[in-house]
Amino acid sequence: MIIIADSGSTKTDWRLVDPSGQQTYFESKGLNPYHLSTYELNQELSLCFENLASSENVKQIYFYGAGCADAFHCGKIEQALHNRFTEAIIEVYSDMLGAARACCGHQAGITCILGTGSNSCLYDGHQITDNVPALGYLVGDEGSGTHLGKKLLRAYFYRALPPDLEKAFDLKYPEGKQAIKTAIYSQEKPNVYLASFTTFLSEQIENPFIEQLVYESFYEFLVCHVKKYEGYTNLPIHFIGSIAYHFEAQLKKLFKHNNLQLGKIIQKPIVELVAYHKN
Repeated sequence: MIIIADSGSTKTDWRLVDPSGQQTYFESKGLNPYHLSTYELNQELSLCFENLASSENVKQIYFYGAGCADAFHCGKIEQALHNRFTEAIIEVYSDMLGAARACCGHQAGITCILGTGSNSCLYDGHQITDNVPALGYLVGDEGSGTHLGKKLLRAYFYRALPPDLEKAFDLKYPEGKQAIKTAIYSQEKPNVYLASFTTFLSEQIENPFIEQLVYESFYEFLVCHVKKYEGYTNLPIHFIGSIAYHFEAQLKKLFKHNNLQLGKIIQKPIVELVAYHKN
């Protein structure tokens, strides 16, 4: 049996593939080694696999995760998995490489992640050859759910929302400004809380103000990340993540205006990663 996992900051998608090719799928919380201690990783994995009959049957694990960008943090994940699956060969990679493999397979391209956070890379069909640094939600994350949430809240608090949108916002979030402000600075994961406001953006996307807000956020991502890669005008540019998936129309408009080649838009890479490793 092999296990393939794709883990973001919010949740992890798991696929268990037995020798006959039959697959078992489930989700767990995100396993970001930046945010979780070794003890917490061990506890979460125990919960994930408490119903697995025999861990000895697991021979190979491919884990792609947010926060797995260096040897130390990859090592934390690898050790936690090894504690549970002592007989398995374990390979831990960044979620960015997982996204590139899912979108490009063995072809060259640019791959972007637009979910709670954002990231991007240039991929030559085998490995990542360039990566504009992802600065996280405090400084960067352009085009992400967190970035969109910030832009919406700024417009709301700074009285820039048109009256109809302000009324709709107050109806959806009746707790009021002070409660929202308190929640931002008291949340364990403020980036996830900020990204939750994209639900409102999705519901109001037909409003010209909201569509422009989303478009501008995506354009910032394009300028800060995609346009820094050599050959970006000729390569397919792929997207993975819930934000890219739910705001596909705005991405298409952006790419048409900039005469760029939009590639795949995939909500979750796990299916394509299973196919990649089966091949």
